[in-house]
Amino acid sequence: MDKSTIKRLLSYVMRYRAKVLLVFFCIIISSMANVGSALFIGILIDDYISPLLIQAEPVYTGLIKALVVMGLIYLTGMMATLMYNRIMVSVAQGVLKTIRDEMFEHMQTLPVKYFDTHTHGDVMSHYTNDTDTLRQAIAQSAPQTVASFFTVAAVFISMLVTSLWLSLFVVIFVVFMMKITKKVASMSGKYFFKQQQSLADVNGYIEEMINGQKVVKVFCHEERAKEKFDEKNDELCKNAYEANKFANILMPIMNNMGFLLYVLVAIVGGALAIRGVKNISLKGTGILTLGAIATFLQLSRNFVNPIGQISQQLNMVIMALAGAKRIFSLLDEKGEIDEGYVTLVNAKINGGQITESDSPTGTWAWKHPHGDGSVTYTKLRGEVLLDHVDFGYTENKIVLKDVSVFADEGQKVAFVGATGAGKTTITNLINRFYDIADGKIRYDGININKIKKADLRHSLGIVLQDTNLFTGTVMENIRYGRLEATDEECIAAAKLANAHSFITMLPKGYDTVISGNGSDLSQGQRQLLSIARAAVANPPVMILDEATSSIDTRTEAIVQKGMDSLMQGRTVFVIAHRLSTVKNSDVIMVLENGKIIERGTHHQLVEKRGKYYQLYTGAFELE
Repeated sequence: MDKSTIKRLLSYVMRYRAKVLLVFFCIIISSMANVGSALFIGILIDDYISPLLIQAEPVYTGLIKALVVMGLIYLTGMMATLMYNRIMVSVAQGVLKTIRDEMFEHMQTLPVKYFDTHTHGDVMSHYTNDTDTLRQAIAQSAPQTVASFFTVAAVFISMLVTSLWLSLFVVIFVVFMMKITKKVASMSGKYFFKQQQSLADVNGYIEEMINGQKVVKVFCHEERAKEKFDEKNDELCKNAYEANKFANILMPIMNNMGFLLYVLVAIVGGALAIRGVKNISLKGTGILTLGAIATFLQLSRNFVNPIGQISQQLNMVIMALAGAKRIFSLLDEKGEIDEGYVTLVNAKINGGQITESDSPTGTWAWKHPHGDGSVTYTKLRGEVLLDHVDFGYTENKIVLKDVSVFADEGQKVAFVGATGAGKTTITNLINRFYDIADGKIRYDGININKIKKADLRHSLGIVLQDTNLFTGTVMENIRYGRLEATDEECIAAAKLANAHSFITMLPKGYDTVISGNGSDLSQGQRQLLSIARAAVANPPVMILDEATSSIDTRTEAIVQKGMDSLMQGRTVFVIAHRLSTVKNSDVIMVLENGKIIERGTHHQLVEKRGKYYQLYTGAFELE
């Protein structure tokens, strides 16, 4: 057991301190009722049943009262048990809600690199399997374990009160029993963490296969997919088998040893009584009566059963701690470091003087706070400069080498080149999805490291090659680009992207609900909605990463007109494999192996008869 994980998990539970204290109180009552009922059996036999056996005309009034008292003791214990179990369910759900909230909130701060290096299924497993093990542990295993500890302590004291000799015999037997239990439990403990990891791996693979089911079928990959799943599932089965193999036989072993102890106590107790051995207890010395033996038999059962429950529940606790460790590892992942202090604000310009505005003006400015308390403003123009930039996703492999790019206000800059040349990487760096290894990137003359990431990305609109739509109406998906946009602005953006016509043909138009990432829409329609979403954001800088790659040639020509209107007056970075879409760019940059090998206008590059000419004329295949 990892002590730091236990301590951290308890910090969540103790946020419900009042409920936890009430649970402890109920557990104590339940344990006392459990012990009290066992002790009362001896009193019942010696003081009420035995005297009636020698009476000619027995009177049962006292016995009936004693039975009523005994019933009340059982009822009190039952109600206390019911109450603490109900309270712990409430505590468990509260803890899980807090953990899920913190996980999701922290996940929003993680860099893109984290999601590039972890499967979606593995991330999802934190919210499902790992939290479910915590629910079982907090709501069931933990309170039962604590109750068992209290019961064992109370029963042991009661045993000493009843008979020291029999107590000594039980302790010796339990020590022997615990050695067996420890041996069995230790064999399974180390596999519980592996089980959780294997489960996350299986979930990740299933999620990939579901998303790529069409590809699997197109390439007849079903058999290989099944083989790979079988491998991962076999690994999960192996770890789960090893983890639960001994855990599941532990309780039967404990129960059978409890039965053996019951028989041995009856034999030893009977032998001591027959031989007239003086009984020693915390109450003093005396004769070992039939009631005392009956009481001790019940106490021995109550002593062994909780120990068995502790052993059984500890396996669940260990599995929960394995899940908790994975959850806390996610929470401990370093979020994006943002040391920026320059922010984006609405601005007014009067006589060349820039002032900040509380309401939208359509004009933006960068707000620079200074150490002396003064503030200066720089108009957002959309000038982007990459100055001798080096970058690699890993330290050992540099993807971009000495790349320099300058985009003036309102310019359209295109990147072309083979797949893997580094085109999309450049746009990732402008967004600060990743930080560069060397060089500088400036936005309106400001080093982007000094701009808050949220403000930097707010000034950039991006249409990705892969479309991502969310469950909700068409209107809500378009408004995702700017939450305060009105319906009219969303419709205008859809018209600009040429999406309005197909949207009006949907069953409920803009109120049509999209689900499953828009699987009921064509790829081209999803791309049009993605373009409309960028259009409603109305940013000064646009990044179009294969924005028209999924649209047919006829629709592309229509959309291109809308895109030209969208790009009017904006700085635009275009990544395209279809060179016809970049012919009108102000500057075209050809990348190869992370370096810019050519730059110029379409006509300049064609006349140069270099790599771009080969790409444009088809003398060299792009991919």
